[in-house]
Amino acid sequence: MGTEYCETVIIGAGQQGCGVAGALQEIDHEAIVFDKGEIGQRWAHERWDSLLVGSGNRSIRLPGWDYDGDDPLALPSGPQVAGYLRHYVRDRNLVVREHAPVQAVEGGPGSPEDDVRFRTRLHDGATVESRNLVAAVGGYAQPRKPSLSCDVASAIHQVHSADYRNPGSLPAGAVLVVGAGISGQQIADELSDAGRRVFLSVGRHRAWPRCHRGRTIHEWMHAFSLYDDFVTAGAADGARLPGLPVCGNRLGTAELNLGTLAAKGVVLVGSARGARGTVLTLADNVVDVAEESALSFRAVIDKIDAGLRQRGFVVPAQPPAPAVDLDVIAGFGTRLDLAQHDISTIVWCTGFRPDYRILPAQALDEDGVPLQRGGMLGALPGLYYAGLPEGNSLARTGLAAVADNARFIAGQIHIDHVMRTRSSASLISAV
Repeated sequence: MGTEYCETVIIGAGQQGCGVAGALQEIDHEAIVFDKGEIGQRWAHERWDSLLVGSGNRSIRLPGWDYDGDDPLALPSGPQVAGYLRHYVRDRNLVVREHAPVQAVEGGPGSPEDDVRFRTRLHDGATVESRNLVAAVGGYAQPRKPSLSCDVASAIHQVHSADYRNPGSLPAGAVLVVGAGISGQQIADELSDAGRRVFLSVGRHRAWPRCHRGRTIHEWMHAFSLYDDFVTAGAADGARLPGLPVCGNRLGTAELNLGTLAAKGVVLVGSARGARGTVLTLADNVVDVAEESALSFRAVIDKIDAGLRQRGFVVPAQPPAPAVDLDVIAGFGTRLDLAQHDISTIVWCTGFRPDYRILPAQALDEDGVPLQRGGMLGALPGLYYAGLPEGNSLARTGLAAVADNARFIAGQIHIDHVMRTRSSASLISAV
């Protein structure tokens, strides 16, 4: 339980943290990664069993390593992604300390000459001093449930999507899934396929087709530079990470949207607004939400078709184009009696909150949200973030962005090192 020194401390051994460690190693800078769990903890243990990564194996990019298997289009599971990360750490002999929770980080402006700008205090009483600190804990630290969940009768089993595993893990009876983002719709779809009676409480979201004119949406995103459209959502509230469009079922084999769910027999109900015992108060907004998501669905198809015409690409005819079937969607009303419908379980698919309370207070705003520039530069010298959104874009949070994020941060640390040591080396790192 002593004190040690390392030039850079990284908090979080997910893809972003391991990526920064790998990028620093490429340019001969030392780093230690700490995680309260295992390498790839959330991928390995905090996803439901059937979840697959919709962007596919080929989207997994780490500094000096891209997916090199024989099935780049396959959709990997969470444990498989964790396995890739562990292989990367072992192959490069990165220093990662698992099961080492960080209690707090102390630090301040200090002098530009200081070797020690941060003191990272660990759960066992040890302290690691560092010049730089990289917070790679992302935006999924704390499951988010609305306050109305406290007003639901204790007889109703409640579980957040972070703790949901499979249909068999839930009590018998019908299930209410709250939230219509990727998690909500994919879990509702899985429960319906398993023969459960499912109700889905909708909320604002975007829907995109899985395939159009013989190609996947991810191929069209590449062909027509639609990635920015995909990762850009409405302005977030700072306490919650916005979501990506729903664009396929959990297996990547079929379209998924409110129309396909309703056609399967999933009962669509309005957004949950309040609760008293076994009765939920709902907004009367099922049709409005469905129509709004259908517009986003139609808009991306129109962009693809316009691009095809402009570029003169040869594609198979596809009459009619995929669409959200609004004919099977109807309003529900403003009241849902859980007991009356034999609903025994609520699955809250209501997102996550970031948690950066371990950082120095001067690094955060009054709501505990990181003060940052461009998603990666912190408010304190030497403080960096890996995996935060940039404005209302989620581009930097994705697997495909890991290598670029990591090398940017490593480059900044290299510049700091060269300037501090008054070296004649180039400010441009070798990688």
